[in-house]
Amino acid sequence: MIDAATSSPATIVPEARRMAFLPALFSPHLMLIGERAVYQFMFWLAPDDYSGGLWQFHEQQGQPLFLSPATDKRFRIFCETNGYVGEVSAEAAGIIATLFALSHLSFQHEADQLSDAYLRLYAFAGDHAEAGEIFEAID
Repeated sequence: MIDAATSSPATIVPEARRMAFLPALFSPHLMLIGERAVYQFMFWLAPDDYSGGLWQFHEQQGQPLFLSPATDKRFRIFCETNGYVGEVSAEAAGIIATLFALSHLSFQHEADQLSDAYLRLYAFAGDHAEAGEIFEAID
């Protein structure tokens, strides 16, 4: 876990750099597969509250972190594999969906970039205001 005193917040990737975000997070080879995986996990995790829409990309100190729905709406998350049920912000829902996608893809593709991205996001999630919910959802 990153020390909260030394960690910096995530920022939204500016429009001018959005095209570079997905290749940096998932790798150029897996960028479209990775993006789709995040959206599919969001549909699976929040079937009653998520029906598509615009997404924001988040980074920390220039490193890609996660995608999140571009809304202030809260999402009811249900994870049938571990029984988690809860309600989280769009940002936390995006972190959860991105962690699921990175983990899933890392078992299918040998790419250090995926495991590095997962570990970076996992560490960031430890300092998030909704860390407890995030970790319960992915456990």
